[in-house]
Amino acid sequence: MDIVSSQKRAQMMAGIRSKNTKPELKVRAAAHAMGLRFRLHRKDLPGSPDLTFPRHGIAVFVHGCFWHQHHGCKLAAIPKTRTEFWVSKFARNKTRDRLAVERLQALGWRVETVWECETVDGAMLAERLRTIFGRP
Repeated sequence: MDIVSSQKRAQMMAGIRSKNTKPELKVRAAAHAMGLRFRLHRKDLPGSPDLTFPRHGIAVFVHGCFWHQHHGCKLAAIPKTRTEFWVSKFARNKTRDRLAVERLQALGWRVETVWECETVDGAMLAERLRTIFGRP
């Protein structure tokens, strides 16, 4: 059973953003600190990647571990209520993500995903970005 009312839960869910999330802002700040320049939410590209680095040909998605079901992550738990709805929702999200990646790759972009859990530790995030961009 949920610990909040259905109206409160609906209000909470409606407040979840798809752009400018805290993990995304952390990735943007870390990339900028590394001297990387990027474009945000390009609607002309499949899936509207959160960040694109045209100079490097790299598109980056910053995914929430819950919404995109990061495999093996403790943040990716499936809710115990309305399980069928959530399993279906997550499957659609994963399918949409996979199609966006395939389309971007067909256009010549290298696609990377930074997970929400990778943004918690600033040093770990910086290392992840160095790995993506092949920097020491």
